[in-house]
Parts: sequence; structure tokens; C-alpha cells
Amino acid sequence: MDLAQAAREVLAPLGYEVLEARMSRKGRTPRVLVRIDRLDEELVSVEDVQIAGEAFGLELDRIDPIAAAYQLEIESPGAERPLFRARHFERFHDLRAKVRTADRAFTGVVREVEGDRVTFEVDGERIVLDLDDIESARLAEWPDEPR
Repeated sequence: MDLAQAAREVLAPLGYEVLEARMSRKGRTPRVLVRIDRLDEELVSVEDVQIAGEAFGLELDRIDPIAAAYQLEIESPGAERPLFRARHFERFHDLRAKVRTADRAFTGVVREVEGDRVTFEVDGERIVLDLDDIESARLAEWPDEPR
């Protein structure tokens, strides 16, 4: 069962983008973590977390993917926000991001986005990558004002 797909199917119609969904073990109790953002790009509120938690919790009860008791955690993206769509990089331009590709890892400033290509600046050098070549990217700093 794909947790991320299940979360997207339930939460997208409610106005949320699922940035991450994963299961881990912390002690004896499995933990299901879902990080959400609002599709309208407004700040995620406590009420948003409650709504998403209730909706996805009901879906988990319905599909019953975990045999034992588990802990469901719904979070806003926070400072280490994952970036994977062009709009994510556009939204957080001029901020540093930790980026990993198949052959390198670096921290660079997001400078521009053109279509599916993102330009980063690392120590004065420009690195241009296709979105498909980025294995993972996360913000390495948080903006002074919410974006």
C-alpha cells in the first residue's frame, strides 16, 4: 500500500498538497508521518492539521494498512521543506536548498526556474538541473516572511 498515494487521494480534494508520507518505527509503535501544504499556498494552520488528520485517519481506518496500533502525525512542512515541483522552487527562489542528484550533493541558492529546469548558485558557479535529475531537495533555510 502506497501511503503517499492514499494521502493524496484523500487530502487533495480538501485543498492540501501531500509533500511527504512515510511510515517509520519509533520504539514499538509504528509512526505514520504526513507533511502537508495548502494548495492555495497560504500558511498551514492548526485547523488544517486537524482536518487533514481526521480525514486521513478515517482513510487509514478504512484501508487498515497497519496490523497493530500506530501513531498518525500530520505536520506543516517546516524549515526542511521538501521541494520537488517547479512551483516549489519558484516559491522559494533566492533561498538555499540542499540538493541531491545521482552523482552529487550540494547546498545552493535557488536562482531561477524555467519550465522543468532549476538553476542553483553554488560558490559563484551556476548549476542547471532538470527536475527529473533531482533525487531530493529540501530548504536549507527558512524565509524571513512566509511564502
